Amino acid sequence: MKTVVVLGGGITGLCTMHYLQRQVQEKNLEVKLVLVEKNTYLGGKIHSAYEQGFIMETGADSIVARHKGVVELVEELNFEQNLVYNETGISYIYTNNELHAIPADSTFGIPMSLQSLEESTLVSEEGKKEALKDLTMPNERFTKESSIGEFLTYYLGEELVQNQIAPVLAGVYSGDLNQLSIASTLPYLIDYKNDYGSIIKGFDANREQFVKAANKKFISFKNGLSSLIDRLEETLTDVEIIKGIATTSVKKQENQYSVTLANGKMIEANHVVLALPNESVQSLLQDESLNYYFEQFNTASAITIYLGFDVPDNRLPADGTGYIVSHNSDVICNAATWTSRKWKHTSAEGKLLVRLFYKSINPEYERLRMMTDEELAAVALEDVRKSLGIEERPTVVGVTKWIDQMPKYDLAHREALQGLLQDLEKNYPNLSIAGCSYFGVGIGACIQNGKKIGEELAGKLS
Repeated sequence: MKTVVVLGGGITGLCTMHYLQRQVQEKNLEVKLVLVEKNTYLGGKIHSAYEQGFIMETGADSIVARHKGVVELVEELNFEQNLVYNETGISYIYTNNELHAIPADSTFGIPMSLQSLEESTLVSEEGKKEALKDLTMPNERFTKESSIGEFLTYYLGEELVQNQIAPVLAGVYSGDLNQLSIASTLPYLIDYKNDYGSIIKGFDANREQFVKAANKKFISFKNGLSSLIDRLEETLTDVEIIKGIATTSVKKQENQYSVTLANGKMIEANHVVLALPNESVQSLLQDESLNYYFEQFNTASAITIYLGFDVPDNRLPADGTGYIVSHNSDVICNAATWTSRKWKHTSAEGKLLVRLFYKSINPEYERLRMMTDEELAAVALEDVRKSLGIEERPTVVGVTKWIDQMPKYDLAHREALQGLLQDLEKNYPNLSIAGCSYFGVGIGACIQNGKKIGEELAGKLS
């Protein structure tokens, strides 16, 4: 009997096992399946905390509904009845100590029409005039491997990019736009420019898909994202799940692998999937010839802080769901989600729940990362007071630190990944890497990555 070991019980590892188990059962294969997770719970960065009627997500707070495979997985798990969708509303940019609505007819802050550009309160008349050069200037120098920051600034102007687009995109991709490629962020922008002669015209021509996606585009579950993890675990009936024990090494031995756990247990495996952060993969393999590739994958950091108040949610600005911070502001945070407004299920009694984000791109980050949880909560409370006028003390505080654990897809990522995969295929047959360090950030990308690897493994085992 062959043995498959998946290391890492996050969403990628779980989906790898889900789709592999399904194929094993359908084809009646004689295969032993083992999943190992160092934490005492599964889910990785997906983890819900519950306190005083609030649901707080310590990692990701939702899933992009339109991402391929997401709804399919929910249906396979018979979990549709637990779905909840985000409330739609106005997103703001906080700049010059004021909230400015991001124009409704925009995507990632990029105007999809001339009217959207004209209605922006974040850009001066001179900046709007500069953005119009996008309508006439052809693309003669940029490719999908070019910097998205340089591309957008060249055609739309520095003011529009810095005041309206960069705060949104930098928040989503956790990095300097000049160090992020178009391919790893919004690859269709090049197609719009080349096919329509204009980024704005390209958006306008494809408006329907963006308008449709903007309505109820995120999903969660009535009892938080952890309930999806719990449901996945319930369905893995033919998998040996080992929790609370770290893996210390993975060694290739002829045609199989020896997986050693921290408790001394050793598992002999025919196939191994490393659904782990890049630094963990590097540590387990201990192969100096691969270190050049491993060291090309960069990470960012973030501190998130929940504040729950014993005040009604309607104290927030009407129809708003949160803000992103631009330059020239008196708050320290990079962004704030008005969680109880955006996700009604997170506040059972309709009380105010806010989540603030402090990212490694923040000029104050090095000082913040050295603070205690109590000191961080004080910073967050002051930001809420300044931006939202909330003077009350919170009844619930939740602080989570993701230090060097957020993959950053910069210009070197794609080339490093191609080189690493080629070396692994040659020197580590039947060993796969998986997860957001390599194949896309976001829960949807991880689900699809897990499905692909699980089904490929099943094909090899048949």
